[in-house]
Amino acid sequence: MKKIKFGVAILILMLAVTVSCKKDEGAGTYIPPPRDRGEEAIRAQAEIEEFLETHFYNYEEFEADPENFKLKFDTIAGDNASKTPLMQQVTSKEVKDVVDNSVVYKLYYLKVREGGGDEHPHFCDRTTNTYDGRLMNLDLFDSAVVPVKFELVDNPPTSGIIRGLQQAIIEFKGAEGDPIINPDGTLTFENYGIGAVFIPSGLAYFQFPPPGDLNEYNQIIFSFELFSFEVLDHDQDGIDSYMEDLNGNGYLYDDDTDADNVPNYLDTDDDGDGRLTEFEIEIINGVVTFPDRNGNGVPDYLDSSI
Repeated sequence: MKKIKFGVAILILMLAVTVSCKKDEGAGTYIPPPRDRGEEAIRAQAEIEEFLETHFYNYEEFEADPENFKLKFDTIAGDNASKTPLMQQVTSKEVKDVVDNSVVYKLYYLKVREGGGDEHPHFCDRTTNTYDGRLMNLDLFDSAVVPVKFELVDNPPTSGIIRGLQQAIIEFKGAEGDPIINPDGTLTFENYGIGAVFIPSGLAYFQFPPPGDLNEYNQIIFSFELFSFEVLDHDQDGIDSYMEDLNGNGYLYDDDTDADNVPNYLDTDDDGDGRLTEFEIEIINGVVTFPDRNGNGVPDYLDSSI
């Protein structure tokens, strides 16, 4: 069992890309144009796959004591020459670049344990995690040993986390059952999710890394433990945010029915007809339904003529 001590203020993590022009006190600083995203994706995949072929994780420690396990990576060499490479243990999924949809990444993630919870979080929920972030040489650049809140909506710098981490976390589940509150104030979680993801720069920070130890176009690794999640309705209109992804691409910022530059998941009047969305839907026994009073195939909350 895992004991975690929650601080008084649980942080809402914002792994944000601060895309801003650098100002120089003098005549101005030259900022080179970004690399070609397609070419960079090829380079990133090669670098990540080389790492996966030459490194392993401490799977034997997990097998021996899964409830007190901390994920670690090491090189396959010397005493570790017979270890199973990560490449034989990871899973991959295709993820599109949101800047250039023609670029598709092969995102590798390691599912040490899926987690015993009932469901996976949606791509725009709020999760409770611990994590650490490392460069491909395994240098640590960020970590949280006390659980923090992740906003999974991937739209830095406004909110959310990088897309590569988001797309990995949704493949896991939280802990089994409710946490146990211990006499010392810690929480005990059982059968929580444990994993890692190996993220190409195009699904991370690309040319604008946050201040710290990261460089432009770094590939990075995030290891994490997933304890729980909350389904969010960001605009409190009665429709959970994941249901406002009308085109089904797992990205909420291009769903804007009334074209008012406010995406539906943040818009309390999705169709811009002056009648709030919450009054154009019905909720029966906790289930949202979408009336279509004129029978034109468009639900009322998206139909400006109703």
